Amino acid sequence: MITRKRLAARACGLFAALAVGLFPASATAADGPAAKEPPKVDLVLDVSGSMRANDIDGGSRMAAAKQAFNEVIDAVPAEVQLGIRTLGADYAGDDRTLGCKDTKQLYKVGPLDRTEAKTAVATLAPTGWTPIGPALLGAAQDLEGGNATKRIVLITDGEDTCAPLDPCEVARDIAAKGIHLVIDTLGLVPDAKTRAQLTCIAEATGGTYTSVQHKAELSGRVRQLVDRAADPVVNPVATEGAKQCAGAPQLKAGLYSDRETFGEHRWYRVDVLPGQELRASVSIGADRAVNNDYGVMLRATTVHGREIVRGSEAGDGRTDVLSTGLRYPKAEIDDADSDTDAKPAAETVCLQVSNSFSAPASVKTTPGMPVELTIDLVDGPDDASDAAAFGLGRGWWTLAVLVLAGLLAGLVWGWISRWRISVWRTN
Repeated sequence: MITRKRLAARACGLFAALAVGLFPASATAADGPAAKEPPKVDLVLDVSGSMRANDIDGGSRMAAAKQAFNEVIDAVPAEVQLGIRTLGADYAGDDRTLGCKDTKQLYKVGPLDRTEAKTAVATLAPTGWTPIGPALLGAAQDLEGGNATKRIVLITDGEDTCAPLDPCEVARDIAAKGIHLVIDTLGLVPDAKTRAQLTCIAEATGGTYTSVQHKAELSGRVRQLVDRAADPVVNPVATEGAKQCAGAPQLKAGLYSDRETFGEHRWYRVDVLPGQELRASVSIGADRAVNNDYGVMLRATTVHGREIVRGSEAGDGRTDVLSTGLRYPKAEIDDADSDTDAKPAAETVCLQVSNSFSAPASVKTTPGMPVELTIDLVDGPDDASDAAAFGLGRGWWTLAVLVLAGLLAGLVWGWISRWRISVWRTN
């Protein structure tokens, strides 16, 4: 048998060699799938007059932005096509019409010439208005065409000054076109209005919002977003949890997004087959001011309400995102007890996502905080020494061990005490 397999493998190798010799590489490439388009990123920088403020590590906001851009330009992956667009860089007058048109493409989206891009950034000086809406429209045009991954990274220190062209509505219109363009926003020392507007822009396209107070934060975050364009992540699927497990949405393996208000419980359902292990995690973002001391819990229960396993995490205001997770392995069905012709029945597991966030009375509770739920179904552990296989993650085995240890310790200590008292009485 082994000899036959070796002969078959050698024959396949011979045929492959003949194919390479008979058909040129160019013809094979021409008939194959088209090469993947390089990802595109457009950095949109606010160069309005407010960028003169000296409140980032002792320097101006403009200086911090320039330093971040230079570091990002040096580190851009070779496969990424980068462009730079400005807003408020040229017109310093009081004419609103002219000020709201002040956006231009500083460096065209394409293969990066690092020296040329740095030279263009070095010429910038804080000047005029803050036309965020027009700048986003221009950036979307900069990235038109093709099916490449597209990302806009907006860096600004203030809200748009050119309403009624609402930048949040512009972002929603861009998302509605279905061109898979993501907008990430970064606020430099933002106030509440700026934070709200930038959060709305990012959420409209599935992007992220980040508040920046220091140079290192700005450089690191922009580099991270550019790298993410080169290695894009899976976009979460929007879902809506229910108030009870009975009406919860049925989820499969994947990444999901939802929203949850303060102190809310939301339910989801997942089917787990015998021999599979459910791995679930949840992250909730504090996208507004919240009180210290809060927590997030993820529970897995049966449809009848019995808890299977839980994960929880607490915070005290030092992070914007709180995450926790759990594992639940479902045992294989014994062949002797199962009908080999029947498909094994899946167990419906109810997942409950809860939070204990609270906020000052002045903070709006709607819309809810962003929730990201990850569901994965993998083969269960084969090794019985795996803690999850014993159910240690559920807490029952741990509780039993503790109870037994406490009982034994109590018996031993009682025997020793009685012996010491007996000896003392005798003496």
